Amino acid sequence: MTFTKTSQKFGQWADSRANTVFGLGFSSEQQLTKFAEKFQEVKEAARVARDKSQEKTETSSNHSQASSVNGTDDEKASHVGPADTHLKSENDKLKIALTQSAANVKKWEIELQTLRESNARLTTALQESAASVEQWKRQFSICRLENDRLRSKIDELEEQCSEINREKEKNTQLKRRIEELESELREKETELKDLRKQSEIIPQLMSECEYVSEKLEAAERDNQNLEDKVRSLKTDIEESKYRQRHLKGELKSFLEVLDGKIDDLHDLRRGLSKLGTDN
Repeated sequence: MTFTKTSQKFGQWADSRANTVFGLGFSSEQQLTKFAEKFQEVKEAARVARDKSQEKTETSSNHSQASSVNGTDDEKASHVGPADTHLKSENDKLKIALTQSAANVKKWEIELQTLRESNARLTTALQESAASVEQWKRQFSICRLENDRLRSKIDELEEQCSEINREKEKNTQLKRRIEELESELREKETELKDLRKQSEIIPQLMSECEYVSEKLEAAERDNQNLEDKVRSLKTDIEESKYRQRHLKGELKSFLEVLDGKIDDLHDLRRGLSKLGTDN
């Protein structure tokens, strides 16, 4: 049988005599490697035991043939000398080797039986492991389905929680809006009360407004009269400015004439002074 790794955590081997394929799964790749190495060691030990058993069987048959030959030689011992002694010693050695090989054969047969029993236990354990693996696979599939169902349930609950949070946020916004509207309503009610109070004094305000209107009309008439006076004063000012400009021109002409007369007087004074000096 040959053990073959079919994956990182699974291996199998075939028993051609039983026409059966065995498989075994492991929890890690290291355990799979150790099992493959031990499987190869057991297989190699069984092969060595089988080879040694065959060698011992052949050796036993050879020793039997040698014993039969030595038996005929013993009959001729009385006729052979030193050569017969050498053959006896060789025959004794072969007998000892045969006894030891028979003991070794028995020992290896016991070891082979032990290996077979161990192999049978391993086969049973592998079968139980395979059944356990199938059971664990079924349980894993059931757990995975249950896990998927729980995940979908969790997703649904999370979605519901999200909807609840959105509804809470909407309710909070609505509460704030209601409070704002209530505040605005209170302000409007206050304004309405003020307007009602003001409406009670509207007749008085209207009478005062009529009185003010009369005053305003009178003031407008006074203003109109004042504007007429202002226009008249502006006209008088313009005329006064014109007269002032005219008087300034006449005064300038007079001053020029006066300057000429003064110059004439200075000339006359100088002439008189000169005449006095001459006299």
